[in-house]
This record gives sequence, structure tokens and C-alpha cells, in this order.
Amino acid sequence: MQRVPLLRADLSRIAGWIEPGSKVLDLGCGDGALLAYLRDVRRVQGTGIEINDGCMIACVRRGVRVLQQNLEQGLALFDDQQFDTVVLSQTLQSMHHTEHILREMGRVARYGIVSFPNFGYWPHVWSIFRGRMPVTGQMPYQWYDTPNIHLCTLRDFEDLARTLGFTILERATFNGRHETRLLPQWRSTLAVYRFMSPFKTADGA
Repeated sequence: MQRVPLLRADLSRIAGWIEPGSKVLDLGCGDGALLAYLRDVRRVQGTGIEINDGCMIACVRRGVRVLQQNLEQGLALFDDQQFDTVVLSQTLQSMHHTEHILREMGRVARYGIVSFPNFGYWPHVWSIFRGRMPVTGQMPYQWYDTPNIHLCTLRDFEDLARTLGFTILERATFNGRHETRLLPQWRSTLAVYRFMSPFKTADGA
């Protein structure tokens, strides 16, 4: 019997939102763990985008289909609605062109899944109150060397999603490995959203 690797709690939730047998594009797919799981457990046809050489090698070793590309260049390689679901996991906060990548996600797939650190987590707020940028397990960088350039709260993302015409279908919030349901805007370190795109093809479909 093939051994199925365990996923992080947030990736497990993402996997549960993806239909078996569907086509998935994973942006910033890292070592390919999610795509390999989706392939082996949910029979998903997956493609990853990654720029890091080490992660590319890890993906190849897992047998995951992966393309090396900088996401800031957009998703022009892909046709409209080419995929069923597109995933952007813990990468949104490091994108320079946030709206552009979200619009592109809505163009290439009917459904999108995004996860990001919650800047509204109460220790972050307390750190700002004390005059310091927060440094936590979810955001372990100092202000001068952080790759995180666009931090947001849950409400910030929900407002942007509405502006882009996305319909939010699901939300899950986590603190470490545990899901947080009580006061998630203050108590969660990571948020995961599933949304539906308003994109229409030329024939109106």
C-alpha cells in the first residue's frame, strides 16, 4: 500500500475543498506536497508554479508537474478557465501586485483558494501598540528582511474580494495546527479562503 504523507492543517483543509478528479493550479507550490497529496488521494490533475530551485527539485522528485516562473509576471501561460481551482497558499502577502494576481486567479479558474497570515492577530496588534513590528511564528522576520510586503487582516481581504467581484464560499482560520472558530479575527494566525470567480468567457459561460 502506498504511504500517503500527512499535510499541515491548513493544506489538509485546502485539499478537502478540492473536488476529486478536477484540474488544479498551485501557485508558489513549494515542495509539491499539496499537489502530490491531491494526485494520490483525490485523483487531481495538478500543475505547480514555483521559482525556487530547491523546491523545483523537490517537486520533480515527488513526480509533480511544475513550471518555473515568477508569479509577478502573471499567468499569461494559461487560458481562461483552464483549471477548476487555483491555489495561492501563504504567498499573497509577498506579492507586489496583489490585485493583479487575484484577478488572474479568477481568470484561469472557476474557484480560487488563498491563505495568508492574519495581521489582526492580537499579539501583532499589541506589538504595534508597543512601537514594534511583530515577529511571531507565522511571521518570523524582522522588519528589514521580511518578504512580507502586503499584510492584511481577515476583513481587509474580504473587502478586497468583494471589490474584485469574488463570492467567498468558505473560510477557515488557524492558530498553529489548531482551527480557531472563536473570535478568529483576533485569535487566528492564518486565514484560508475559498471563493468563486465572476469571470465570464467570450460565450458567456
